[in-house]
Amino acid sequence: MPILDIEPVLDAHAAVDPTLAQRLADAAAAVFGQAPGRVWVRLRPLPAAQYAENGVAVAPTGLPVFVTVLHAHPPQRETLVAEVLALTRAVAACLGRPPAQVHVQYAGPGAGRQAFGGTLVT
Repeated sequence: MPILDIEPVLDAHAAVDPTLAQRLADAAAAVFGQAPGRVWVRLRPLPAAQYAENGVAVAPTGLPVFVTVLHAHPPQRETLVAEVLALTRAVAACLGRPPAQVHVQYAGPGAGRQAFGGTLVT
């Protein structure tokens, strides 16, 4: 049931490939070992004009990608470390960015607080 919110910061001249969300979902499914229809991706490009870092001007080649992952039951530490590395590399490859520019955040467990079509995930 992983849900990913992926927010690449894009410069003003960048266009979003219409296949990008599907490629990200497929790459994430491979990382998570999930069957078709089990990984959901919400892709939300963020214009560079709406992103800043204090005290510096970020070059177009240094724009980050933010990823938030929601699992019903997040993996334990050892598995999480491997998953973060694999997911970072997969997202970076799909977006043509260095892995150092991909920042992954894990939301708290979705079980007990995420519902699909009115059914609470347990």
